[in-house]
Amino acid sequence: MNVERGELADRARVHAALGDPARLAVVDMLVVAGDSAPGELAAALDLPTNLVAHHLKVLEEAGVVARTRSEGDRRRTYVRLCPEAIAAISATALTPAKRVVFVCTRNSARSQLAAAIWSRRSDVPAASAGTEPAERVHPRALKIARRHGLDPARWRPALMRDVVRRDDLLIAVCDNAYEQLRPEDPPRLHWSVPDPAPADTDEAFEAAYTDLADRIDRLAPRTQMSTW
Repeated sequence: MNVERGELADRARVHAALGDPARLAVVDMLVVAGDSAPGELAAALDLPTNLVAHHLKVLEEAGVVARTRSEGDRRRTYVRLCPEAIAAISATALTPAKRVVFVCTRNSARSQLAAAIWSRRSDVPAASAGTEPAERVHPRALKIARRHGLDPARWRPALMRDVVRRDDLLIAVCDNAYEQLRPEDPPRLHWSVPDPAPADTDEAFEAAYTDLADRIDRLAPRTQMSTW
């Protein structure tokens, strides 16, 4: 009974946090746009930055959102939805896309893994690219891919401008790549997935795989092949 009361209390905190229209708008924005900086939320929702800071504090205390520091611009933080809270608040609207392109800096790990995972989950085509592609795919990314039954035999790092088309849906899976995207680039989402390369351990690459797979499992059912 105590466990049930604890779970009820946790759920009540989430519902209370979402009871404010501005906070609900913040959550909706994070569902649609992916991980976002507080300033981006303020601009998109036309809210003062101090009010956004207050709402984010309430959502964070309720366990709805969490903050991470950018691996690119270290002064910037990103807000992300907590997985355990997403099931009850995820938007049901479909995301149209002719193709999904996963982008990271080196196109040597996260974006390659993401494109391969996506191809297993969705009929919408997927590709990957890098803003500054490496000469080869990271050996641990290949190892983790094979561990999960993916075939990395044809993986080759590619430059973003050689891959991306105007009708693609971009998903930046690293902060550096996201911060380098231009306003005129195609529509994009941002997933702040930590770079496993600096740690260079199987555990770090496995964590990146799990993070990507969880996010794809939530997005793929909401994505439909676009006809435009």
